[in-house]
Amino acid sequence: MSNEPTSAENPWPVREVNSKVKAWIERLGSVWVEGQLAQVNIKPSWRFSYLTLRDVEAEMSLQVTCDTALLQNAPAPLRDGDRVVVYGKPTFFTGRGSFSLRATEIRPVGVGELLARIERLRQQLASEGLFDASRKLPLPYLPRCIGLITGRGSAAERDVLSVAEDRWPHVNFKVINTAVQGAPAVPEVITALEALDADPEVDVIIIARGGGSVEDLLPFSEEALQRAVSRARTPVVSAIGHEPDNPVLDNVADLRAATPTDAAKRVVPDAREELLRLDQLRQRAAAALRGWVDRQQQNLQTLRSRPVLADPFTPITRQEEEVQRALTMVRRDITYLLNSHESQVRALRAQVSALGPSATLARGYSVVQVIPRDGSEPEVVTSYEQAPPGSQLRIRVADGSVTAASIAHSPAD
Repeated sequence: MSNEPTSAENPWPVREVNSKVKAWIERLGSVWVEGQLAQVNIKPSWRFSYLTLRDVEAEMSLQVTCDTALLQNAPAPLRDGDRVVVYGKPTFFTGRGSFSLRATEIRPVGVGELLARIERLRQQLASEGLFDASRKLPLPYLPRCIGLITGRGSAAERDVLSVAEDRWPHVNFKVINTAVQGAPAVPEVITALEALDADPEVDVIIIARGGGSVEDLLPFSEEALQRAVSRARTPVVSAIGHEPDNPVLDNVADLRAATPTDAAKRVVPDAREELLRLDQLRQRAAAALRGWVDRQQQNLQTLRSRPVLADPFTPITRQEEEVQRALTMVRRDITYLLNSHESQVRALRAQVSALGPSATLARGYSVVQVIPRDGSEPEVVTSYEQAPPGSQLRIRVADGSVTAASIAHSPAD
């Protein structure tokens, strides 16, 4: 067998390619493979029987060949959809260039084993935090559009749509029908989930299926689906089976509904209940407002009944009286002061008048002045020596003056 590199000028023949592939595949040895039977072709007259083993999470399958006696001696007949574990050796047939698994042992996976696997997956996802309440997204109060993933024409689809429309007639749905059991279920549900999650109009997604056996509900406990739901940015509601059913999806989803009908009730509010609640709230608000108004009126009545507010002009009248009283006192005091000072002025005026020169002259007295010969100012004569004989004198009386001359003078006796 040549190990030289190939080229357009030096190609390998088909037999050499098939031989190399066969040699490489046979190096794998025998392996255990788990999957779901998608097709079982068996006839008693055949030496070999042919099976199709499909992956439970992806759209991949594997051809299996086994002795017909292996299937005939099985404890229970194998049917399409059975979950099995196959032990065999990968084989490549150089004549046809085909690949298959030559099985020497086939073990059906029992319910107990399935439940144990589901529980182990549940514990694993829980340890990773996929069940934490902090990861749960809140559901919108009134979603604009609801995405529904369910089987075509299924009772679950009818229940969700009928109950939702009965509760809120204007509800909008985007329904994607997928397989809900068997090998195609997981990839189809994941594809539908990713499509609805990417749709900006969808506010919540419901994954619904009716009841069934553990094997029927097994796709909703597959790890790939749980990972896809945990990545979704849109709230996801799990509505699988009935109340006792508990697939792993119930733990990963943002909300678990006991049944598809319960999912519709959880997601869509009841218009009648909301209208009744609005009426109750309106009545309570009106009663509260009336009570508040009544309390405010009572408070106003209480305030108005107080003396200070019974006659609001009382403080003003009291202050006005105080002002009038103070004004009267001021006027009285000023009048008293004016009269007192007026009396003093009159008394002083009388004294001044009585003691003044004019009054003295009016009583017969006169003022004698000597007129100096040098033309200086006249001087009042207070001594006889100021007026020697011959001095010119001016005598002032009350109504005028008299000019005279001194004839003689003598001292007082």
